[in-house]
Amino acid sequence: MTTSVKNNFLPPSLISNLQQVLIARNDVADAGVEQSSNNDIHDDPNPVAFNASSSSPSSLQSNVYGDCEKEIVLVTNGEGIESSGLTSLVEALVRDGRFNVHVCAPQSDRSVSGHSVTIRETLAARSIEISGVTAAYEVSGTPADCVSLALSGALFSWTKPALVISGINRGSSCGHNMFYSGAVAAAREALICGVPSLCISLNWKDGVSCENDLKDAANVCLPLLYAAIRDIKKGNFPKTCLLNVEIPTCPIANKGFKVTRQSAWRSSLRWQAVAANRHPSAGNFMSNQQSLGMKLAQLSRDASAAGAARRFNSHRKNVEIESVGIAGKVNPPKTLKKYFRLELSEKEQEDIEEDLDFRALENGFVAVTPCSLTTEPEIQNVLSNWMATALATD
Repeated sequence: MTTSVKNNFLPPSLISNLQQVLIARNDVADAGVEQSSNNDIHDDPNPVAFNASSSSPSSLQSNVYGDCEKEIVLVTNGEGIESSGLTSLVEALVRDGRFNVHVCAPQSDRSVSGHSVTIRETLAARSIEISGVTAAYEVSGTPADCVSLALSGALFSWTKPALVISGINRGSSCGHNMFYSGAVAAAREALICGVPSLCISLNWKDGVSCENDLKDAANVCLPLLYAAIRDIKKGNFPKTCLLNVEIPTCPIANKGFKVTRQSAWRSSLRWQAVAANRHPSAGNFMSNQQSLGMKLAQLSRDASAAGAARRFNSHRKNVEIESVGIAGKVNPPKTLKKYFRLELSEKEQEDIEEDLDFRALENGFVAVTPCSLTTEPEIQNVLSNWMATALATD
């Protein structure tokens, strides 16, 4: 999938639909005039075939209303709009031809952003062209931002899609990893907004998985997407949960779909201390900020050199990271800066029940886990019993 930037003030889908409707009206009028001047046109057993540059009213009507008859699907993800996972999913949906596909995804990788949203900052949404897609936008925000913005009515001409699909995420989102996953958060945001949603992840393992596995994963999910769209129209699709779909490492060798429960599995988090001279991003932190300060100062050419210097020095003071000083000290000790890097590693799990997501995935099944927004009734009962005991007075 190739993308190219195309700036529009109106949604591309709306512009396209308006243009096609106007063309259709003109051609219908022209066809009526031509028909009145040639009454034998219906008697011709071999009517002239229209080439790519000509249009008939019936074909134009089919083009105008064809996509409108298809169910609208919104595709998003956590890894960015140029990720191979999203590319594979969109290509499969477009090639199938059953859906009216729209895309709204982060412009960069935000895969571990959780359900964070952007406030007090302005987001940029830029239209791009994706082959076969009705309209697509990349957004300078989180996955949850993308879905919230797309469903707000500010970007697309439709009220809401039939289904939101987030993925394909490279890496497992099983267990507690769901809470870290930006891809799952995108599906959860759709559910919060009242739109059915799925999140699709491939149990990607470096050295084992390849790009073709993403294409296979997209094809494996198509039957589930067909069933979801069908039952959404009938009102039979679950309305209180999203579906977290986990595909095994070798998608084409899967053993089938299996409904699972969320496990307590998660990646092991380790914070590693890193020396500034061994960490380019840490070592260049201040130099990058200084460069930014110089660029800002150069923008104000009419300002005096002293004023520019004061702004630059003030900027430097604001961006320095300092450890917490000792309260009450007139002369606090020298500030200390430390740098850390978060590393994720898989943990071995033992004695995991067969119906849990992680175990089913490792056993080669496509694990489908419902994720609800509400508290389970049994949890309420446990809490009630605990509160009654914990707060009981003598």
